[in-house]
Amino acid sequence: MNNTNKKYLITSALPYANGALHLGHLAGAYLPADIYVRYLRLAGKDVVWVCGSDEHGAAITIRAKKEGVSPRAIIDKYHALNKETFRQLGISFDYYHRTSAALHHQTSQEFFLQLYNKGDEFEERTIEQYYDEDYDQFLADRYIIGTCPKCGHHSAYGDQCENCGSDLSPLELINPRSTLSGKPPVLKATKHWYFKLDQHADWLRNWIENGTLDGQQHHDAKAWKKHVVGQCLSWLDGGLQPRSITRDLDWGIPVPIDGDEAKGKVLYVWFDAPIGYISSTRQWALENGKDWEAYWKGDQVELIHFIGKDNIVFHCIVFPAMLRAHGDFALPKNVPANQFLNFEGEKFSKSRGWGIEQDQYLEEFRDFPNKEDALRWALTRNMPENRDADFKWDEFVEFHDKELADNLGNFINRVVVLTQKYYAGEVPQVSVRASEPLAEALQLAHQLARELEAFNFKQAALLFMEISSHGNTYLQDVSPWKIWKDEPDSPVVQECLFVCLQIVALLSLCSAPFIPFTAPRIRRLLNLPDLQNGDWPKTFEALDRGEALVPAGHRIGEPEILFAKINDRRDTVRMDIINRQKAKLAVIMEAEKNTPATPAAASSSYAPAKAEIQYDDFARLDLRTGIILEAEKVPKADKLLKLLVDLGYEQRTIVSGIAEHFAPETLIGQRVVVVANLAPRKLRGIESQGMILSAEDAEGRLGLIAPPDEWTGGWIVK
Repeated sequence: MNNTNKKYLITSALPYANGALHLGHLAGAYLPADIYVRYLRLAGKDVVWVCGSDEHGAAITIRAKKEGVSPRAIIDKYHALNKETFRQLGISFDYYHRTSAALHHQTSQEFFLQLYNKGDEFEERTIEQYYDEDYDQFLADRYIIGTCPKCGHHSAYGDQCENCGSDLSPLELINPRSTLSGKPPVLKATKHWYFKLDQHADWLRNWIENGTLDGQQHHDAKAWKKHVVGQCLSWLDGGLQPRSITRDLDWGIPVPIDGDEAKGKVLYVWFDAPIGYISSTRQWALENGKDWEAYWKGDQVELIHFIGKDNIVFHCIVFPAMLRAHGDFALPKNVPANQFLNFEGEKFSKSRGWGIEQDQYLEEFRDFPNKEDALRWALTRNMPENRDADFKWDEFVEFHDKELADNLGNFINRVVVLTQKYYAGEVPQVSVRASEPLAEALQLAHQLARELEAFNFKQAALLFMEISSHGNTYLQDVSPWKIWKDEPDSPVVQECLFVCLQIVALLSLCSAPFIPFTAPRIRRLLNLPDLQNGDWPKTFEALDRGEALVPAGHRIGEPEILFAKINDRRDTVRMDIINRQKAKLAVIMEAEKNTPATPAAASSSYAPAKAEIQYDDFARLDLRTGIILEAEKVPKADKLLKLLVDLGYEQRTIVSGIAEHFAPETLIGQRVVVVANLAPRKLRGIESQGMILSAEDAEGRLGLIAPPDEWTGGWIVK
C-alpha cells in the first residue's frame, strides 16, 4: 500500500453530555488519542481527529427531570463545559461536534434509510413494552425499576442491575414500576425495527480473530490488545442477536419513515451515537473545504477508535457491522481500548466526592504552574493500557518532581545555563560532528516512535525520559564545569555542550505529544521556531545526515525553570494544593468511618472493607422498614430531599442527600430501610429524624436498599 496517500481518521468515544468528566475519562479515551494524533501530525500524516457530545437517550431526560429543566438545558451546559475543559488540557480535536446538531440528525437518518432500503438488514417486530398510563407514554429501560431476578436487588433498572451488574430486559424485572409515576406499568404493543446483527457473525469473527476481510488481509490482528479481542470473541461465542434500533421517546432523532408506524419513535442512542463520528467529520470538512468521504471510504483510510473497555463491543462488533451493512465505509484498523483508571484505590464516585473532575482540577490547581502538563504526564505514566490502573496524589508528586523537574527540567536548565555562562548563549564551534551520545539518544527516539505507533504510550513516555536521563548522564560524566575552570577554551567542553544542545532539541520534539504546553517553552529556550507538521521525519533525517539541530553560532534564549518542584520546603504553595486534595479524601473516609450505613458504607464490592467491628457495635443500630409518603426538594440545596417516611408506628421527616439520583415524585410509595435511632440533626433548618440506607455502584449511581414489597413500615431489620 502506498502510505503517502494514507488518510488517518481518529475518533474518541463521544462523552455523554449529562455530567462533567473525571480524570478516568481523560486517561481512557482522550489523552491517549491526543498523544497519538500529535505524533501523527509531527510525522507529517494526513490526519483528522473527531469527537463530540452524545446528547440523546433516556439518561439525559432523567437528569433533566430531576433538575426541573429541559433536556436542551442539560446538553448545552455539559457540552460547553466538557469542550472547554478538553481545550484547556490540550486535547487537540480537529472537530468537536454534538449529536443534537442538524447535520448529525441528517447523517443518522440517511444512514438508517440506506440500511432500511436494502431490505435485508432490518426486521420489524411488534413487541410488548411497558407503558405508563398516568404519563401516557412508553417507558425507556431506564425509566423502569424493579427487583432483579438474579440477585434480588429491589432497585434494578430495566436494562441493568446496578447491584450485581447483570444485563436485563424490562420484562425480566420482578414487580416493575415506572420512575415517572411510581406505579406499576402496563404492557402495550408497539412496533420497532431491529438490526440483524446476527447475520454478520461469520465475517466479524474472521475480521477480529484473523484480521481478514473478504479473503484479504485487512489489519494485523496480533497488534490488537488481548483484552479487546477476548471480549469480542466472548460475545461472538455467546451468539449475536438482532438489536433494536428504535425507541418510543420524545427526545432523539425521529425515525425517518412516513406514516403512523414511526410516529413518536426515535433512533436508539446506541445506533445514532457512533454515526456521530461521521457527522463530526462532515461538519469539519464543510467548514474547512475538505472532502469528508476521503477519510471514511477507500483502502487508504486508517480508522482508529480510542475508547474505554466498556465500549469495546460497540466499536468492534456493532458499529463495524453497521458500516459494512451500509457498504461504503472503511472498517477500523485498530481499537486500542484502555481499561479503567481508579482513584486512590477506589472507583471514581461523584456522589461520594471520591475523585476529581476535569473542571475541578483546572479550578483547584489554578495556581499550580504547568498544571496541564503535570496532569497529562502523571496520567500517561500510569495509563491503564492493558489492566486497570490507580491514580494517586503521591505518585503525581513523584512523577512531577523526579521525572519532569529533576530529570528533564534539570538537564535542560543546566545545559542552557552553562551555554550562557561559558559562551554568552552562543552555540560553540566544534570540529567533531559524529557523537556517540547523540547517536544513542537518536536511537532511543526511533524506538519511542515505534512504541507510539504501536499504541504503547506508557512505554514511549519512559523512553522519552530515558533520552533525558541519557543526556544527564553524559553531562555528568564529562562534568564540563570542572574542565572549564582550568581550560575555558577546552574542545571537550565545547563538544559536550554542543551535543547536549542537540539532545535538548531532540527532546523538544519528542516532548510535544506528551507535554505540549512545555514543548514550545523548550523551543524558546533554544531560540528555535515552533514545531510544525512534518518536523518529526525532518529532524530524524537531519540527525542521520550528521546535521546540527542547533547549529554552531546560533544564539539560544535565557534560562528559565520549566518545572518548579512540588515538594519544596522553600515554597510550599504547590504542596499545599496537593495536601488539600488529600485532606478532602481524609474527610470523606473519616465521615464514612464514623457514620453508620452511609451510602458509601453500603456500596458495591468495589470498595475495600472497612475496619473490623464487634457484633455489639452493629446491634446498637435500630434498623426499621418504612414507606416514603412524601418527597420534595429542599430549597437552595441541590443534593437534599425532604422525605416523610411512615415507620408503621409513627411518621418521620428525614432529609437525605439523594436529590441528584432520584426525582422526588419517583420515590412516593418506595419501601426503604431506616436507621431509626440516629440522633436528630438539623440540615438547612429542617430536623432530620433518621437516615435511609442506599447503595452505590462503581459508577456512582445510587440505589435504595429496600425490603420486600409485602413488608409494611415498622418491621425490624435483623
